[in-house]
Amino acid sequence: MKKFCLVLVFIILLTAIGCTKPFRPADIVATTGPVCYFTTFLCRGTALEADQLVSDSISCLHDYSLSVSQVRTLEAAKTVVISGAGLEAFMEDLLNNREKIIDSSEGLHLLECTEEHDHEHDHAHSHEEDAHIWLAPENARKMATNICQGLCAVYPEHTATFSENLAVLLEKFDALQVYADESLSSLSCRDLITFHDGFGYLAHSFGLNIVAAIEEESGSEASAKELIELIELIEQHHIPAIFTEINGSTSASRVIAAETDVKIYALDMGITCNDYFEMMYRNIDTLKEALG
Repeated sequence: MKKFCLVLVFIILLTAIGCTKPFRPADIVATTGPVCYFTTFLCRGTALEADQLVSDSISCLHDYSLSVSQVRTLEAAKTVVISGAGLEAFMEDLLNNREKIIDSSEGLHLLECTEEHDHEHDHAHSHEEDAHIWLAPENARKMATNICQGLCAVYPEHTATFSENLAVLLEKFDALQVYADESLSSLSCRDLITFHDGFGYLAHSFGLNIVAAIEEESGSEASAKELIELIELIEQHHIPAIFTEINGSTSASRVIAAETDVKIYALDMGITCNDYFEMMYRNIDTLKEALG
């Protein structure tokens, strides 16, 4: 009986080992959802594959740290595509040793963070400029173009394919902007109160005005003073809705909604989105429903 059990355990172990997938490094690693989507789109028709490094459901990378497997994936890739504009500051040491890095933010004009708060707790971010550049279609166009140029330099044999795919991608960005302009042209209110500081590019691109942006994180909730100020802004600007980030905190927004009867809507920052355009069209539709 003992021998039978030992043989059975041995077979199970062999089966488990055989089912374990070997680690296969990707040709390209893109740090976040938007740049991974653009890179993957540009690589259509080639044998190149791109892996997304950060895929957790998060709204902020301020305090993010890579796992051992993520570091392994990053180090094994031939090419790394970053969003740039300071978003990947948390992994700067790992990127310093990379030879082939494509920075999609090159040449873009950066906005300052729209966050305005005086929390009772200390709360400092690692960058003063807003790194959520992909939320403006015109910025996404430039990001995709930068990525295309970088890919052509690393993989010149696929230049024609990259260029053809870029042309299609640029048309999709144009269509997105047209849809936003048409959908949001007759809003009854163009003022936003958001519970994340990263929607500045989206607001700027769509002709909206952020009157207040409060970012809540663990240990840095909105103070009573801030809540009162937000309620006053809602009454002053006749704002019908407030916006949280889909993966962010809703504690302060629920307090304000209870005091003012405004509705709460969620916008998607899209840091780890699987489909950039699906995320952006959904945001536009949400804005129209909330402010129309």
